Amino acid sequence: MQNFKNNLVITKKIFFVLCLLFCATPFANNPIALIIGFLFACILGNPFAHISHKATKWLLKICVVGLGFGMSLQTAIHTSKQGLILTVCSIVITLGLGIIIGKLLKISTKIAHLLASGTAICGGSAIAAVAPIVNASEKEISVSLGTVFLLNSIALIIFPAIGHFFNLTQHQFGLWSAIAIHDTSSVVGAASSYGQEALQLATTVKLARALWIIPLSLVSAFVFKSENKKINIPWFIGLFILAMIMNSYIPYISNFNTYIVSISKTGLTITLFLIGVGLSINKIKSVGWKPLLLGVLLWIVISVSSLFAIMWL
Repeated sequence: MQNFKNNLVITKKIFFVLCLLFCATPFANNPIALIIGFLFACILGNPFAHISHKATKWLLKICVVGLGFGMSLQTAIHTSKQGLILTVCSIVITLGLGIIIGKLLKISTKIAHLLASGTAICGGSAIAAVAPIVNASEKEISVSLGTVFLLNSIALIIFPAIGHFFNLTQHQFGLWSAIAIHDTSSVVGAASSYGQEALQLATTVKLARALWIIPLSLVSAFVFKSENKKINIPWFIGLFILAMIMNSYIPYISNFNTYIVSISKTGLTITLFLIGVGLSINKIKSVGWKPLLLGVLLWIVISVSSLFAIMWL
């Protein structure tokens, strides 16, 4: 019996590695990688659960920085200005609705605030930054992260299809995905499936949006009267900007940026497989219907309103 269990564990690890290698090939794209990961988790479980979560976070940051080597600083500044008004409006509306709907559903104030923060700014990163400031419990953090990650996975699959249905331009889709999708990984994944211009715009606007973690953390500390005012700033955004500067002003870098960007895109596909493996039916069930309903309502409002705003710009 013990030998059978050992062989089963080894078999799971072999299949895991094979799926990982497949996601590094041109035959896999971002939605496929995510679905493969989710199916793997549901059928076989995650044989590397103890390291895949950390690997996901580091790999995502490295890939985002790598994508910066394919972007122009001047273009990034221009696109950030374009998305500023939409960013501010969407953040204020989402945070306000989170408080109101949370009270109507009688959800924990901290869970409502975490979900609204994650929806308004940058998903898991915003939740991780705000959670210690509001003294959220492990359960409250888990529920919030589970809701956001589930909606991220859905967005990665359906957003490109919606974009094509409405005949959105590369510019429109890049801006929309940066505003309406929670996590950077899913924003970059959806935008890269739509096109290179969409990818550049979405990545730039999303990372600029992530900087709003700073004022959000300060407001959260004031509202919840927290003594823990330490603010976690996503440091990789600075490296992303440095990569764009190097690509824009150092001629020799341009000889290698195509390879760096290509490797980064492959790394992103692998990252999405790892994110999929981190999902499971049990995790989805553990979220509960009220937080999930709040997350869905906030997501629908921000997605629909920003889509119409962008289409009419």
